[in-house]
Amino acid sequence: MGDDEQSPSQQSPHTQNPSQSQSPETLIPIPPETTTNEDDNSSASSTGVSGSIVSSTTIETQRVTELTNVSSPLSKIPLRPRKIRKLSSPEGKSSQSRSITVPRIHARSLNCEGELEAAFRHLRNVDPLLGSLIDIHQPPTFESFHTPFLALIRSILFQQLAAKAGNSIYTRFVALCGGENCVVPETVLPLTAQELRQIGVSGRKASYLNDLARKYQKGILSDSGIVNMDEKSLFTMLTMVNGIGSWSVHMFMINSLQRPDVLPVNDLSVRKGVQMLYSLKELPRPSQMEKLCENWRPYRSVGTWYMWRFMEAKATPSNAAAAAVTAGAPLSFPQLEDIQQQQQQQHQQQQSQLMDPLNSVFSIGAWGQT
Repeated sequence: MGDDEQSPSQQSPHTQNPSQSQSPETLIPIPPETTTNEDDNSSASSTGVSGSIVSSTTIETQRVTELTNVSSPLSKIPLRPRKIRKLSSPEGKSSQSRSITVPRIHARSLNCEGELEAAFRHLRNVDPLLGSLIDIHQPPTFESFHTPFLALIRSILFQQLAAKAGNSIYTRFVALCGGENCVVPETVLPLTAQELRQIGVSGRKASYLNDLARKYQKGILSDSGIVNMDEKSLFTMLTMVNGIGSWSVHMFMINSLQRPDVLPVNDLSVRKGVQMLYSLKELPRPSQMEKLCENWRPYRSVGTWYMWRFMEAKATPSNAAAAAVTAGAPLSFPQLEDIQQQQQQQHQQQQSQLMDPLNSVFSIGAWGQT
């Protein structure tokens, strides 16, 4: 062993390096019974360690701090503190992420006590024009069904039907199942297309009913899950059912679940109501509806209801509906079957308008070939 590599036991305990003695206040004692290999510190000082003290000039400032907190052997000093830091850092991040994680809070339904009054106060404050409609019309009332499954069944049965025909078919369907309380997936699934056709249900609607009942049976949908879902999840899950589109989901959330903050941006009556309420020159596009009705949050469902009432009053100012408003009779949400029929007719007209230019192009091409 060279002179520069003598162990602390061979050196005089009072011998010090002259270059180290200039900073005695930074010296750190080392336990005398600990023997270490000085090769780890050879890069920091060519003269080694003198006696039982080590100068801070031979060890980096960061390692000096680690030496005072770590009781492991000196040969492991460069490794163990780094491992400790790496282990402590993820724990701090995980605890921070847990602290900001909060459970989802669902909004109270509009049939809860005091919720409609809170909606009226909010809408009057943020939108005086809408507030004037609230003062004119009676407060909303809501449809009630035994289960979400029954409400979805009724929505499918009323598609493309007038109110009288829809009620007739719905009554016969409930009787076929044994009553409204018996309209459950286990009762609907065994029904054949022929049995449903005998009560006026088309083959396509029969497939829709079967698809809804099967998704309930497989656990994809459930009444409890539907009630507890947020709007986005509910929209995604229900539109997976054949025969249920975005507009039907919005009507279901407003009428059956009484969700307070639903805005059917594709509803033509609501769009026309917003156009007339704000005196817009053009009919607002669905993409513009979100911005125009932003102030209505978190009670856009109530604003939607008043747009329907607004359009009814404009279309038939002297009919029985207007007289009912004057007499103080309560108004409910628009009948689901009437709105569906109106929306489907509008959709068909829009499709025909889109197809007319295409048909003219094809006819011109065929004429050119002749």
